[in-house]
Amino acid sequence: PLRLVESGGGSVQAGGSLRLSCVASGTTYSRYCMGWFRQGPGKEREGVAVTDAEDSISYADAVKGRFTITKDDAKNTLHLQMNNLKPEDTAMYYCAADPYCTELRGLQFFPSHWGQGTQVTVSS
Repeated sequence: PLRLVESGGGSVQAGGSLRLSCVASGTTYSRYCMGWFRQGPGKEREGVAVTDAEDSISYADAVKGRFTITKDDAKNTLHLQMNNLKPEDTAMYYCAADPYCTELRGLQFFPSHWGQGTQVTVSS
């Protein structure tokens, strides 16, 4: 089965940067839908950035211009570069994927597989 393992979370001050990584294993599919979601304290889980097999990318309005999602197909790795972090970005960040998904419409993504999450804390 597909397994997702995140890394790269931590604590930073506002304005700082972090880079999250997600390594996928256990699937023979090489190109499929993947993305990053987050859940802040007392909030519902929300999509942050997603990409599909055609490299179409969508971002949540709150992170546009600050976050960048990239995918290394050769290494089965998904990254999220987060710049100019704000306290409201504080959340548990989850990598997600669906090996049977090839095309996305915006942030409408309902993944079949999730990572365990990595905590991002931004202090003011």
